[in-house]
Amino acid sequence: MNRADILFGGIMAFAMSFLMSLVMTYVSIGFVSDFLIIWLKSFVIGLIVSFPIALFITPIAAKIVKMVVKTA
Repeated sequence: MNRADILFGGIMAFAMSFLMSLVMTYVSIGFVSDFLIIWLKSFVIGLIVSFPIALFITPIAAKIVKMVVKTA
């Protein structure tokens, strides 16, 4: 795995965790007075979980895409 793969995984994990935790926190509790704190905690947990998953899944997804594109 090269630096570009790690950077790609990091950017994807950050973006997905940011948006997913924001939406899911809003859906769960709405805009309450301490929304920002609750959302940031959720975001950090999501980022910690999603970064290693993104690093693991990215090469697998790339191989699947190559197989699909070749056969299409």
